[in-house]
Amino acid sequence: MPSLIVKVYSLLFKYNLNRRLQTLIQPPISHPFNGVVSRADESIITSNPSFSNDGVATKDLHIDPCTSLSLRIFLPQSALISSRNSDSGEGVYGGYVPDNKNGKFCKKLPVILQFHGGAWVTGGNDTVSNDSFCTKLAKSCDAIVIAVGYRLAPESRFPAAFEDGVAAIKWLGKQANLAECSRSSLDKRIVNGGKHRGRQIVDGFGASMVEPWLAAHLDPSRCVLLGVSCGANIVNYVARYAVEAGKLLDPITVVAQILMYPFFIGNIPTHSEIKLANSYIYDKATCILAWKLFLPETDFNLDHLAANPLIPGKETPLDLKHMPPTLTVVAQYDWMRDRAIAYSEELRRVNVDAPLLDYKDAVHDFATLSVLQKTPKAQACLEDISIWVKKYISLRGNEFSY
Repeated sequence: MPSLIVKVYSLLFKYNLNRRLQTLIQPPISHPFNGVVSRADESIITSNPSFSNDGVATKDLHIDPCTSLSLRIFLPQSALISSRNSDSGEGVYGGYVPDNKNGKFCKKLPVILQFHGGAWVTGGNDTVSNDSFCTKLAKSCDAIVIAVGYRLAPESRFPAAFEDGVAAIKWLGKQANLAECSRSSLDKRIVNGGKHRGRQIVDGFGASMVEPWLAAHLDPSRCVLLGVSCGANIVNYVARYAVEAGKLLDPITVVAQILMYPFFIGNIPTHSEIKLANSYIYDKATCILAWKLFLPETDFNLDHLAANPLIPGKETPLDLKHMPPTLTVVAQYDWMRDRAIAYSEELRRVNVDAPLLDYKDAVHDFATLSVLQKTPKAQACLEDISIWVKKYISLRGNEFSY
């Protein structure tokens, strides 16, 4: 059974979230909902562009002025091992491509595009919980982590969060292409004896300026998608988009996806949805309220593609066999577990590498909530994820078996 601390925290968490959701669905007459939501203050942490915080530097970007889509980049200090510009790590890191022809002093790292949880209505890429998790993820996997701050409901219902996920991976592809154009331009200036004066590639409100950290260290051929709770739903959508887009996403290649206790649901209840309807952290009643705030108001349907990846009565999509390798994490006391397990089994049925990690005595969000991240179970989960994903992001000769 979960510990007493988890049980007490779960009661407080569910009470506060349920009260917040009820207010959003039925706002008081004195303050009717007008498209603007006043959320309770969440603990956030500012970015820190030095390596003094656990050896990971962070910076924030706003990449779409129309939707306020934001990103937080986590760069592990290991990126500097091969750089002649590296220092003790105490100062701010500029991260520009060194002035050498082949960029051989830059260590290229895989990238993990991460989407936070929060039942569609809360959370962010800069919260204490998400910042701490992504910092550990970047160090454990030796990868650049980009946390996406997508739009929340009810101000922005479906498909806003999914569109932000697609926009984020498109932006990443554009960054890889701009960096390559910049390097080609630099090579030509070096060959012709010219001096490097920096990159000048900009379009549309500066949204396509070359991001120096990514230009110096991004390996676009090793991209992983990772989603937590409802963020896993976004990841699965973005993975489907990547399959359909194919070469349109070049040079970005999605090599794997990780679904951490995905926020799946459906009209026909599963065994766990009946047995664990009042489970810890998120219970079924609270989640249905969240879905009512996220899905289209007209024709509300829990078998919506955003909610149920395996809609009853419909054949498995033909492109499911083309999905990237998929690691699914579930918890014993999470009422959503059965649907995630069924999806993982369906992927394996069409020969996708889709292992399932099922943690005993664990609850939803057990590895990502700030109050639980230091528990042995959470640390084991992070280690398990890093071991599996390194099969797909390690360079030849450095792969890990699982």
